[in-house]
Amino acid sequence: MWHMYLPIAGNSVNILMIFGLGAGVGLLSGIFGVGGGFLMTPLLMMFGIPATVAAASDSNQIVGASTSGTLAHWRLGNVDFKMGFLLLIGGILGGTLGVQIIKVLRALGNADFLISITYVLMLGGVGSYMFIESLQAMKKKEAPVVAAAPKKESTYARLLKKLPMQTKFVKSGIEISLLLPLILGTLVGVLAAIMGVGGGFIMVPVMVYMLRMPMHVVVGTSLFQILFTCINVTIMQSWSNHTVDFILALLLLLGSTIGAQVGTKLSKKLKGDQLKILLASLVLLVCVKMLADLLLPPDILLSYKGGH
Repeated sequence: MWHMYLPIAGNSVNILMIFGLGAGVGLLSGIFGVGGGFLMTPLLMMFGIPATVAAASDSNQIVGASTSGTLAHWRLGNVDFKMGFLLLIGGILGGTLGVQIIKVLRALGNADFLISITYVLMLGGVGSYMFIESLQAMKKKEAPVVAAAPKKESTYARLLKKLPMQTKFVKSGIEISLLLPLILGTLVGVLAAIMGVGGGFIMVPVMVYMLRMPMHVVVGTSLFQILFTCINVTIMQSWSNHTVDFILALLLLLGSTIGAQVGTKLSKKLKGDQLKILLASLVLLVCVKMLADLLLPPDILLSYKGGH
């Protein structure tokens, strides 16, 4: 009764289940400032959606979640538009490159394998770093760390000051080279296309640890950049690879739009360290699940060797 056939994905799904997944990921989007693709794409793959279709359709869904979350954070004054536009320019360039990489890999028959391996490596690396850093921050919370922090930042700051085109970002309260957000945005754009994500689960730690932006500004700015990056990726994936399942994306979109609004309200009640350690835990959980799927079932290994 509640099942629907997906023409592009080539199988049927439970409507309520897909709507619930969209709402859950939208909730995370509003809380953490991530697009949610790092969770949604592997979850869709677990329910039988082909990896390429899951990645492309989820980029479409992220547009809705990011729009809802960006508007909510904009009302709170948490969006650095200057930083967001620089990340966006890099994101569009990287997204265009990433779609072409997927096109070549699909022709070679290696796209699904690349997406899975990329997920495991990126989720494992980012999740581990965030989790360890968050635990260390919570342990040192009672100690006077104000005097020690500038020493660590001073060396890094000297390296950044050597870069050309230095400019101030008033909203974030930092001064860095224009080249840095452009380069980081390009990397995020490539990942958005290959992995079907907005890149927020990577960009949020980068903004916090490398750009030293305040957490509340990071969340809103990340969603702003993710929104337009995923619009570009969705159009490119649909035009070049024909892997966007509109029905699947619409079901996810309805749920994520509602979830993002609720998540934004919840984010105001959580502290920065709590947000980071919760996000790290989710990232590592998905990483372990995907790694198990790659290593445990013997039929996966046989399929890549031409076995039956």
